[in-house]
Amino acid sequence: MTSDQFLTNLQAHAESFAKAVATDEGEWIIKGFIDVYRRIYSISVDTKIVSKALELLLFPMFAEFGEKHGLRIELCPQQNFYPDLTFLHEETGRKFAVDIKSTYRSSATEVNGMTLGAFTGYFRKRVSNKNILYPYSQYAGHFVLGVIYSKCDNVADERKQFTLEDLPTIPSVVKEFRFFAQPKYRLASSRPGSGNTKNIGSVVKIDQLVNGEGPFASLGEEVYDDYWMFYLTRDMAQTLSVAQPYTNLKTYLEYKERGIDTLRAHEKEIKKLAEDEAGKAEEESE
Repeated sequence: MTSDQFLTNLQAHAESFAKAVATDEGEWIIKGFIDVYRRIYSISVDTKIVSKALELLLFPMFAEFGEKHGLRIELCPQQNFYPDLTFLHEETGRKFAVDIKSTYRSSATEVNGMTLGAFTGYFRKRVSNKNILYPYSQYAGHFVLGVIYSKCDNVADERKQFTLEDLPTIPSVVKEFRFFAQPKYRLASSRPGSGNTKNIGSVVKIDQLVNGEGPFASLGEEVYDDYWMFYLTRDMAQTLSVAQPYTNLKTYLEYKERGIDTLRAHEKEIKKLAEDEAGKAEEESE
């Protein structure tokens, strides 16, 4: 199975997810938490709680997807590890990383945004096992299963308890789900997720997310990798006592052009230095 085939299969399967997590009216089927005394506590609209509940709800569907396409699922050993799901194709041995990311609509055309994982650590040290199930370089592709939803205006009082008889009248906290799957680099923006975080931020336009049309989509994954592997936040630059090399794609291009111009201006010297270094290496090996 190739990376493109995996994506096509995941996109086809994701089309059925909305029906599995929502009622015919588009409201979330999750109404709250229940205890052993059959008391129901309404769920919070907090994005972390919604995201975790969605993740648990989707897992059986991922298991079905894996069985259908000859993929074994491996989960993260710890909460902070990447990715959420590793799919191992049993026939070829290829590994595919899938992160589940959710966000809510801030308008009819935009969302609040997603963070797409760290641009430090395992992302830069691609043979490292720290905070990642397998080294980053061992994955044939890195994907996002995205969930977009709307917050409901009328939600239950979180301080109130309900009974099973109340279930039909307990309002859902979110509704109008839209699922999509895309390679991670096609969703990335050129800015960190929020504030001074060391996470890659996503584009916020819904059409760009669903269709995978972020700025790196046309530039390619190699440019995405190069941009984020060497990106420095303001704090990172201050720690190193250097100026931020670039903060967006425009300044990234300028930074790259300056480097190329400098190298070309010293092309003869560089070739001479390379020859000298090669000669010294031969002498030391004799």
